Amino acid sequence: MSVLITTIHVIVCIVLIIVVLLQSGKSADLAGAFGGVGSQSVFGPRNTANILSKTTTVCAVLFMLTSIGLWIISAKETKSVVSGEAQTQKESVAVTEAKSQGAEKQAQKPGQTQPIQQQKEEKSTEKEKK
Repeated sequence: MSVLITTIHVIVCIVLIIVVLLQSGKSADLAGAFGGVGSQSVFGPRNTANILSKTTTVCAVLFMLTSIGLWIISAKETKSVVSGEAQTQKESVAVTEAKSQGAEKQAQKPGQTQPIQQQKEEKSTEKEKK
C-alpha cells in the first residue's frame, strides 16, 4: 500500500511541476513587464478557468491527500525513530565486551604475541620498578 501511494505521489508531483511551469502569469504581455495590469480587457485580466488551472487544482488536492496518506501509513509502521536505538546500543556493548574478552584470552595463551597496549603497560611497569 505504501509503495502504491508513493508512486502516485511522485507522479502527481511531476505533473504538478509541469503544469505550473506551463501556465503563464497574470501579467504575461508587454504591459506586465512595465508594471501594468497586463490584459487586453478594459477591467483587467479575467480569471478564466482553463484546463491548466483545473489540472493544477486537482494535482494540488491529490498531492495533499497522498502526503497525508503517507504520513498515516508511516505512523502505523514505526512508533518512534529512537526505538531501534536502544537495541543498537545493547548490540554495540555486547560486541565491545566480546572483543575485550577475546583480547584477554589471547593474552593468556602462551607463545603468542601480546597486544600493543599490554606491551606498553608492561614496559611502563618495568620502568617504575627500576
